[in-house]
Amino acid sequence: MLSTSTDQLTLATNEIHLWSVDPKRIQQPELLRTYSRLLSPEETTKQQRFRFEKDRHSALITRAFVRDLLSRYADVPPADWKFIKGEKDKPEIVNPPLPLRFNISHTDNMIICAVMLNDDIGCDVENIKRTSDVLSIAKHSFSQVEVEDLLTQPIAQQASRFFDYWTLKESYIKAWGLGLSIPLKDFSFTLPDNHLQENVSCIENIKLSFAAHRVDDANIWRSWLFYPNNTHRVALSVRAANNNQTTDYKMRFFNSIPLIKTTETTSFGPDVNTMID
Repeated sequence: MLSTSTDQLTLATNEIHLWSVDPKRIQQPELLRTYSRLLSPEETTKQQRFRFEKDRHSALITRAFVRDLLSRYADVPPADWKFIKGEKDKPEIVNPPLPLRFNISHTDNMIICAVMLNDDIGCDVENIKRTSDVLSIAKHSFSQVEVEDLLTQPIAQQASRFFDYWTLKESYIKAWGLGLSIPLKDFSFTLPDNHLQENVSCIENIKLSFAAHRVDDANIWRSWLFYPNNTHRVALSVRAANNNQTTDYKMRFFNSIPLIKTTETTSFGPDVNTMID
């Protein structure tokens, strides 16, 4: 742990901030009511549509989390941020005071948000313990080179490798903001050899390539994989305006209890020692 504060943050053009929150650790009724007052009427309507209380809780924390963290970069109260869907149907800030770009993802017990300036950014988090027929999904959705790599892995490692690819692919399409209108078979990731090493918390130098008919440029993409714990897999992709293969990106990691505190950490993942109830 590096620091805990509520100070304003700055972003350099080559800097990426990755935020996380564990919604189950925030249960204080008064704090949750405060979060509810931050939401717009449209957000409240969407949040209340969830059938299960757990999902309503997660949606509430997500909206408060994003509003609060954005206010760490600009002199805007959390309740005053306004959002629209951009031209690619991706949430955008209305009249941003600076060119903040962000993307959100959530799964069981983890919500994440990636923030940077100017460039398109996508992130994805998945619970890798969920049961699914990973080989069947991969054969239907992945490129041939990814399927072949998956099948070469020991059976005990195939689910982990599947989520490496799945989160990377999700982060790519989320950076575009086009969802599954981009066929997952149309682009391929290749992982470096060091992803096989034990105790690796972050993988970079990930290569991207495309099917012959897909128009895109691998030289404007950079991607990362994070292993925050034994339950979650996180991926991040950046789509720059120009070649970014030599850009020296700096990562900073933050855990949040919205409106209460921000903790900067040396690696990506929730602060397991903090609970508000």
